[in-house]
Amino acid sequence: MSNSLVDMMRMKDVRKKVLVTIGLLIVSRIGTVVPIPGIDPGILEAYFMSASQSTSIGFTEYLNFFSGGAFSNFSLFMLGVMPYISTQIIVQLLMLVVPSLKKLAQDPHGSKKIQQYTRLGTIVVCLIQSLAAAMYARTIPEAIVMNNVAFTLVAMVTVTAGSMFLVWLGDKITQYGVGNGISLLIFAGIVARMPSAFSTLISSIASGSLNWIAVVVVIVMYVFVVIMVVYEEKGMRKIPVKYAKRVVGNKMYQGGSNYIPFKINPSGVIPVIFASALLTFPLQIATSLAPNVGWLNSVANFLNPQGAPYLIIYTLLIIGFAFFYTQVSLNPDEIAKNIRDNGGTIPQCSNDNMEKYLRKVLNRIVLPGSLFLAFIALIPTLIQKLFSFPADVAMLFGGTSLIIMVGVCLETVRQLDSLMKMHHHDGFMTTGRKIKKI
Repeated sequence: MSNSLVDMMRMKDVRKKVLVTIGLLIVSRIGTVVPIPGIDPGILEAYFMSASQSTSIGFTEYLNFFSGGAFSNFSLFMLGVMPYISTQIIVQLLMLVVPSLKKLAQDPHGSKKIQQYTRLGTIVVCLIQSLAAAMYARTIPEAIVMNNVAFTLVAMVTVTAGSMFLVWLGDKITQYGVGNGISLLIFAGIVARMPSAFSTLISSIASGSLNWIAVVVVIVMYVFVVIMVVYEEKGMRKIPVKYAKRVVGNKMYQGGSNYIPFKINPSGVIPVIFASALLTFPLQIATSLAPNVGWLNSVANFLNPQGAPYLIIYTLLIIGFAFFYTQVSLNPDEIAKNIRDNGGTIPQCSNDNMEKYLRKVLNRIVLPGSLFLAFIALIPTLIQKLFSFPADVAMLFGGTSLIIMVGVCLETVRQLDSLMKMHHHDGFMTTGRKIKKI
């Protein structure tokens, strides 16, 4: 592993990608501590410090989880990239019901239009969420140092600009760095919360409010779940495909055999991120405006992140998005068409039933994979209910954070591994020795 890291930093283009990624992630973290104009940071810190004494996973802690602590700071990046993800979900769902949008997305030039629509939609979602955030800040009047109307307008503009800048950073990481930029920004936010969470854990043990035996049990369970998530991320079902001899022009192409690798969890961390983003939007609106609108108070209580209704909806959304994203990314009809066009067949399956067979296999794989994802996502609530863990610690000891961290780490390592193999190195998956050029 050490040899691989040394070799990686010796390769100019790989080193450049890694440094660009680290540099842009540092920029994203700096923005989380820069407060929006019109807010007194000291009063805010004191307010949220007193509110954090509660052991329930509240609204603020929930939003802090995805923004890396930026929400309680009322910083430029307080909304994170969640508005962008919410808009992506809306656009993808619209493509299912609007044929013209789906046709536009399939065109190479049309996909750029879809990206443009997504960004414009993100601005609208950001303005709505930033308005709700400003209304929430106004419930702490001593923290606001300017006129309420002026503060609301300034907050909407600066927070929207901050989220769009984060989306731009994510695009640049994807383009010039390593890994998926948006996922890495969420990953960085989760990792940034770890020091404070461990500090809370240690102080809770020292004060006697948390049993150290329970902590050991949770840590052992955490390690076991990490191992299970890694195996689940790497697990796959291989569908054998045989190709007959073909004549193309004046050339004869030999037949052969290959396989289609269907992962147990083809969508990775996407269902969890999508489900969280979709629930964050109404939760923030309802909670921020609840003091002023009576019925929104009921909605906010209904969507309490620790309540049964929220957990049921969250579980169903994860399962639903797992099936939805798998069908979008691995379309059985397109896969079957490509196999037939290249003269391939699947053993023990007729060509006419190939789509049906592939769809059946995918459904059988995705169902247990999505149920596993949903179970992992519910672990923080179980930890808190059974062992009385503090909210910020419980959210980091499993659940969404665990799935995102493991999934993003594995995907980033795969990309680094591919880059190193292009330079005739073994990468991280092997011993790190250089492959001799033939």
